[in-house]
Amino acid sequence: MKLKNRILTLLTLVTIVSFSSNAFADDNALRETFRSAFYGGAVGVLVGGALMVFTKKPADHLDNIAYGAAGGIIAGTLYGVAKTSRSLAEYENGKVKFAIPAILPDLSENPSKRQTNVTWRASLFSGTFN
Repeated sequence: MKLKNRILTLLTLVTIVSFSSNAFADDNALRETFRSAFYGGAVGVLVGGALMVFTKKPADHLDNIAYGAAGGIIAGTLYGVAKTSRSLAEYENGKVKFAIPAILPDLSENPSKRQTNVTWRASLFSGTFN
């Protein structure tokens, strides 16, 4: 029963935070990170519930749902942070901002050699100029 209450409390908290009014309207990065964490948690609950089916006594393994939710929230948060961070330095409205660049994998196919190459790319500088 304690586990059910914890899961219900966690899902309620995430739902309230992700569907809040325009308190974070200007900060799209934070909103995107919360949304990714929420979806990651939802997928984690589904995966945790699906893994319960493969146990001998599923009722004894309800903690798989909580572990799935926790892992999904962590993975979703990491994805949201990686998706919203853009470059090492950004120039916007006369201000220079420094951050950790997102290092993203990129797949490219070479049909002549019949191989797929994995390359890593990071944006070092971006800016908006008026």
